[in-house]
Amino acid sequence: MRKTQSTMGRRAALIALGSGTLLLAACASKPIRPVNADGTWCHRVGKAPRYKLTCTRAPVPPPTVEAEAKRFAVSADRLTVYVVRKRWADAANVVKLTVDGSAQTETVPESFVRLRLPPGEHALRATWARGEAQAIISGAAGEIRFLELVGSVWAWGSTFQFVPGDEASRDRVLSVRMVADVG
Repeated sequence: MRKTQSTMGRRAALIALGSGTLLLAACASKPIRPVNADGTWCHRVGKAPRYKLTCTRAPVPPPTVEAEAKRFAVSADRLTVYVVRKRWADAANVVKLTVDGSAQTETVPESFVRLRLPPGEHALRATWARGEAQAIISGAAGEIRFLELVGSVWAWGSTFQFVPGDEASRDRVLSVRMVADVG
């Protein structure tokens, strides 16, 4: 039996449509894991049954606080700083974040922290098992700043550094879990 031109065209269109759908599905971001029963949140690396969990030790803010933070509303009397971790090589460490030597919180991969600070200059320090990174950030009341905590975790060690954020940082905040709200 001989195939007509229209049948071959339909088949080619269906193959192209199916391939495009698969390609787009592969590029979609994975859903954010739910919060654990005790209020903590874990980032999971790998596939069952050999996956590794990196969990917060303290409960994360409720969904209403996270939703409000993701609206990026300015605070009239505070500098708002978003510290975000979402990079492909950052997969395992709990990193402690200290602001001006006192306010402390922890971050895990694929998470963010919102800091509402008095206007002016502030020293941020990230510490992990084998090192630390520091950054100075400054701003006025009503401003929003993004700071990325970029990590690389390999078999021979891990490193982290603070990198000034940009518009892509805002998008990263939208796709990760809020683990702390300071200030």
